[in-house]
Amino acid sequence: MSSYDIVVMGGGHNGLTAAAYMAKAGKKVLVLERKPHYGGGVSTRELIQPGFWHDEHSNVHIMIQGNPMLRQDELGLLSKFGLEYIYPELPHASIWEDGTIVRSWRDLDRTCEEIAAFSPKDAEAYRKFAQASMAALPMFMSGLYAPPFPMGAFVAMMDQSDEGRFLLDVMQRSALDVVNQYFESDLLRLHIVRMVTENLQMPDELGTGMGAFLMPGIIHAYGCSMPKGGSGQLSHALVRAIEHFGGEVRCNAEVRRVIVSGGKATGLELIDGETFHAKDGVIGAIHPHVLRKFVSETPEPVLERAERVTQSTFSINLTHLTLKERLKLKVGNDTNAMMTELMDFYSMRDMLLEYDKLRRGEVSERLIAGGDNTIFDPSRAPDGAGIFYGVNFAPYDLYPGGPGSWDERKEEVADKALAQYRKFYSNLSDDNISGRLIRSPVDHERDSPASFLKGDIHGCAPFFYQSVGHRPTPDLGHLRVPGIEGLYLVGPFMHPGGGVFGAGRATAIQMMDDMDIDFDKVCAGAVQ
Repeated sequence: MSSYDIVVMGGGHNGLTAAAYMAKAGKKVLVLERKPHYGGGVSTRELIQPGFWHDEHSNVHIMIQGNPMLRQDELGLLSKFGLEYIYPELPHASIWEDGTIVRSWRDLDRTCEEIAAFSPKDAEAYRKFAQASMAALPMFMSGLYAPPFPMGAFVAMMDQSDEGRFLLDVMQRSALDVVNQYFESDLLRLHIVRMVTENLQMPDELGTGMGAFLMPGIIHAYGCSMPKGGSGQLSHALVRAIEHFGGEVRCNAEVRRVIVSGGKATGLELIDGETFHAKDGVIGAIHPHVLRKFVSETPEPVLERAERVTQSTFSINLTHLTLKERLKLKVGNDTNAMMTELMDFYSMRDMLLEYDKLRRGEVSERLIAGGDNTIFDPSRAPDGAGIFYGVNFAPYDLYPGGPGSWDERKEEVADKALAQYRKFYSNLSDDNISGRLIRSPVDHERDSPASFLKGDIHGCAPFFYQSVGHRPTPDLGHLRVPGIEGLYLVGPFMHPGGGVFGAGRATAIQMMDDMDIDFDKVCAGAVQ
């Protein structure tokens, strides 16, 4: 048995983040990753042809931009370990089939000028909305990268001021309700709501309103970005940091179980029987639905509540293409945004009917987004060539046939989405496509069976009852497993939610607090 201070199950970006902070604190850390490569949902690989670098899951990094890990460069990822972000002036654009465009520029004034062209009233309303959103960001974002508040304390605290009561109200509403309250133009409503649904949220699901309120503020305050070289460069930088601080990352190391002795997590056992002792703690990227499989010693009531966690209503069928030449938007490539929504519906009612199909197990080829990653980062492909990353919202439980029918039907579904993409791009023809790979909701689950259950790449649903100290459950929401001392959790199903947050920072804070280590002092230390 090999001995370490901390052993980590799972080399996704959250596990790597927690490991990097613990290694910087002087702990001997080992990360064990099941796959041949680390990164989890934050990985970039040559999936189809050499020289074409595709993001396997995450593509655009938004929420991590407020994380002190980057803002204060606490781990040296930016200054020492090679991470570089690309920030375009146009973070978000919606393009309609008839050439209509709504653009959210990083510059608020420029954005409002364009909105005024179709709705002067909404231009003024949007300015006030975005300013309120930006004003709320410091308070709201400060809680995203640290251990969450208990739900009761959070609600009580928010209920003490007008600002807090406003945010509490928004958090419990739907995104649809929020945009309907503030804007009169369906174009602007569609523009905002369609972006919010990228978080695998239905427009009318209660508890999704905070996304509609916060996203404009984030766009204008922080922008949207992707790492130069691909999403996986964040994971590479984290591994460089871990190794610099004396830690190890080992791939092709599938964990069978957490070793528990005397009610304490003492290590990890691999499927081949090899074991690793952890003196101070174990970190696990373990979805609540499979907690029983890896930690059967967990108290039964905790397991039962974990197995009732709600997954997101839908997933994605993801199209990867290699292109002989870069894509050209019919409206002109100056409208390429970091997030580009492609729409042929002009009313909220029409769009909502498409989302309703997802609830019934059907795919809507009209619910698409995506673009050519080489527009912003030519290093991702050979000179002049392109890489297409295309998202088509899709249910995990496909009708008819269920999840098991995805292998047979994913190419057909992708064909319909491709026909839809061609309404917006002038050169997305067969003769420009040199390679193709389709990843269905079931493929996402296979890729990460301990995190992306039912194809939910965001871990679990982002509803209000699965937020702050109740994400994913009241038992597990504080990053520990009750009844199992020294076992800590990371992953998209934990606070603050799915997507690229660098949320392992919160787990590291909790661990250091339990070990009487001064987190601020660790972060204040320069990276030598």
